[in-house]
Amino acid sequence: MVVTRDAGEAGTAGNLGSAYRWCRDYARGHQENFTVVSWVLPRELRPHFFSLYSFCRATDDIGDEAEGDRLAQLNDWERELLRCYEGVREQPLFAALGHTIDRYHIPPEPFLRLIEANRMDQHKTRFATYDELLHYCEHSATPVGRMVLYVLGYRDERHQALSDATCIGLQLANFWQDVTVDAAKGRVYLPAEDLAKYGVAEDDVFGQTASPSFRRLIRFEVKRAQELFREGRQLEGMLDRRSRADVRLFRLGGEAILDAITAAKYDVLSARPRIEKRKKAWLALSSGVRLKLGF
Repeated sequence: MVVTRDAGEAGTAGNLGSAYRWCRDYARGHQENFTVVSWVLPRELRPHFFSLYSFCRATDDIGDEAEGDRLAQLNDWERELLRCYEGVREQPLFAALGHTIDRYHIPPEPFLRLIEANRMDQHKTRFATYDELLHYCEHSATPVGRMVLYVLGYRDERHQALSDATCIGLQLANFWQDVTVDAAKGRVYLPAEDLAKYGVAEDDVFGQTASPSFRRLIRFEVKRAQELFREGRQLEGMLDRRSRADVRLFRLGGEAILDAITAAKYDVLSARPRIEKRKKAWLALSSGVRLKLGF
């Protein structure tokens, strides 16, 4: 579903409750590895998480699915965002998002960076180096964590740096899980320098048989993501007890993706590694129990 300017527009600007419900329904209509807003999150924060997610999901939908000139549509979307900051909020999404922005004093920078990531997607399908991939992640992944931190009440560089590590870990975990999905779109997120290091040809990425060299490459990339999760884990102990469980759940979700890749012996070409539903349920339950026990 791609959000257009007139989507549900009439009669919503003055109805904040309706706008937040629109975001909730929009968010729940998309499938993710893990529930976007879990039951362990404090109830009063959930509408704001839904508004943030809806903006992020809608931006990605334009960049990935919109028909026609996507760059032009992303430019229009950016203008809508800037109008939102000026107080013009005609869509339900921007009515809710604008209220979240005002309440938590969120600057436009993370939203603009996310839009820019989707502009990159229109012309960039390969990455020469890991540093180049990290630069992309700093636009596609880290803005989301920083938006969340603003809602949780944290604005300092230390919290943001640890959030960045977790968000990049999540982005990489999804890249390595979705090698075949991205290849079908003509995209290769595995850095060219890493392909060369392990003797893997780009054509191998588009195949359905994982060679020993390819498996060693994915093992290397999985370890990189695991190290980022280990670094970002420090953030959880720095958060308010009520909000840390949801942040922990996202980290555990990313680690579960890496575990699934490892269990598949790093073969992400024959089949897309998946997290079983019972595993997802256990992670959510364990986070909730830890919350109740005060961890």
